[in-house]
Amino acid sequence: MNSDNIVNVPGFFKERYSTQNKGFVAKRVVKNAIRVNTLKIGEEELVKTLRSKGVKLRKIAWLRNAYEYESEFSLGSTIEFLSGFYFLQEAASQIPVEVLSPKSGDVVLDMSAAPGAKTTQISQSMNNKGVVVALDISNPRIRSLGNNLERMGVENCVVYNKDARYASDLGIVFDKVLLDAPCTGNYCIEDSWFLKRSIEDIKKSGEVQKQLISEAYDVLRKGGELVYSTCSLEVEEDEDVVRWAVKELGFKLEKVSLGVGVDTGFGVKLWPHKTGTQGFFISKLIKK
Repeated sequence: MNSDNIVNVPGFFKERYSTQNKGFVAKRVVKNAIRVNTLKIGEEELVKTLRSKGVKLRKIAWLRNAYEYESEFSLGSTIEFLSGFYFLQEAASQIPVEVLSPKSGDVVLDMSAAPGAKTTQISQSMNNKGVVVALDISNPRIRSLGNNLERMGVENCVVYNKDARYASDLGIVFDKVLLDAPCTGNYCIEDSWFLKRSIEDIKKSGEVQKQLISEAYDVLRKGGELVYSTCSLEVEEDEDVVRWAVKELGFKLEKVSLGVGVDTGFGVKLWPHKTGTQGFFISKLIKK
């Protein structure tokens, strides 16, 4: 999207965003990014290959294996892409798994997995060791997830077409859980977003998110870690959900340090006009 594209913000959202972030201006500033898949190729080798094809790459300093790019051709149609050497993944979307930092041997739950960007990133972080359980409620999206797992060379993942609000049915206790929660989104990733959303939509989404985070608590081992994230900028889906989880479920809030974004007291929020990414929120919680 053009970084000079100023978005017209209706009064309700303009007032709330300006209150949260002084000097707020709505710009569509999302830059194209890739994540190098080190399960299949070395980072230096891929960078050299893509640059030889004329792709301009710039390392993203606050992420591992991530590059912004400019290209005169689609990076979703190259041999390297089809071979699973990289994933087309926006920069903010790569943060939650880095915060979760799953290790080889962990048992990890991805509660809303399809189409697989973060699931494949989890397996990459684990070097294909341990177990990843990936859930998604959408049958069509599950097929995309399966295709991406195969393309990226993931070998340690089990997929269920299942509503994550019933994850405890599996009878598995997890070391770490990623809940990249279904949300109402943000204006950077959907045209006319402001015209399609209401406060009622946002509050309804927040209630579903509370159900999901409650289930995440139930399936985590004591001392286990949950990363909760959304691509929403709304407090009802972000800070309010985390505040509720700490108060009502007993989660312990862990400070997240990213080198980007704003610490809101309940997590880190990425405002697009400041970070050059889509809107995002990331919080880390520990089961006491």
